[in-house]
Amino acid sequence: MTGSRRIAASAVRTKRVYLPVDPDDGYRVLVDRLWPRGVAKATAHVDLWLKEIAPSTELRKWWNHDPALLDEFTAKYRGELDANDAVATLRAIIAEHPTTTLVYSAHDPELNQAVVLRAYLLDRH
Repeated sequence: MTGSRRIAASAVRTKRVYLPVDPDDGYRVLVDRLWPRGVAKATAHVDLWLKEIAPSTELRKWWNHDPALLDEFTAKYRGELDANDAVATLRAIIAEHPTTTLVYSAHDPELNQAVVLRAYLLDRH
């Protein structure tokens, strides 16, 4: 793991890509493996598309945002993150910017991989 500095909760946010961009978003990282439907790349206001940090295609399809599978999805996704080099890239971005927003396309603001990823980043230091 890179660095031993704890990430402040206020430094990492999550936000649906379809919501209006706000200057308080800071550095915006799209954390979906697939580009969001109906969002033009030129107008997405995404600073980086880090699709490598998203859950594997197999895991994403298996979960399908089923609330009953959230705990198992979280455990499996955290396992993927433990072996994912993109985590170091994201940690470096967070260290460089006062605020980093993990942008996602899922409908539910509580039931998506960005929320799991944020918790993972805050737990691991």
